[in-house]
Amino acid sequence: MLSTQYIRSMLLKRDEIPSFKKYPFNLPSLKTLDGLAFHPNVTFLIGENGMGKSTLLEGIAVALGFNPEGGSFNFNFSTYDSHSPLSDYLQLIKGIEKPQDGFFLRAESFYNVASNIEELDRQVGGRPIIDSFGGVSLHEQSHGEAFFATFLHRFRGNGLYILDEPEAALSPLRQMSMLTRIHDLVNENSQFIIATHSPIIMAYPDAKIFEFSEEGIRECKLEETNHYLIMKQFFDDKNRMLHHLLG
Repeated sequence: MLSTQYIRSMLLKRDEIPSFKKYPFNLPSLKTLDGLAFHPNVTFLIGENGMGKSTLLEGIAVALGFNPEGGSFNFNFSTYDSHSPLSDYLQLIKGIEKPQDGFFLRAESFYNVASNIEELDRQVGGRPIIDSFGGVSLHEQSHGEAFFATFLHRFRGNGLYILDEPEAALSPLRQMSMLTRIHDLVNENSQFIIATHSPIIMAYPDAKIFEFSEEGIRECKLEETNHYLIMKQFFDDKNRMLHHLLG
């Protein structure tokens, strides 16, 4: 397996942060964060809601030059300026090679990306942008179909792909198909950094997993994550878990 690494690590400029009592620096994961070293192929950021994984992922994406709402490096639209200033306090250590492709995909604002594509295709001549996404309007597909069309057609390889909860619109079967697509792209010199809640997606072999919690950030294996343990406990003894939850 190839190991092209476009972004090697990230450092938080702690000495420049005005206060750890204000958002986003008051998030549990950021209070104790010095930096993270990324896997050359796939790195996962996981944890419960509110721990800061998506905020950190957004900061990394913006620091790399991506639009806060998502898209490729060339997207510069804004429907609502809500991203945090975290990117200003991140130092990214990059590899020797530069990615030939890149995309920041986030579930919560993918609709805005789809709308921007349609707007640009109405204004600009030449080959329609939507052709790079499979040729069918993303608004004319289900959320899951539009997501998967992006994985299949827009991600070209030799790229750096930042994904925020890509499983949000995908069935378990589609999540497994996504693993196959990730593997294909890794073998085409691609690197992924993914924030996810899905034990299926985070099962990608040899990936690096960082779990965010109230105690900070720890590197762990899939079988040690709370996501995996809770799902295993549920399916190993569903009736007992339901009795505890509903009784």
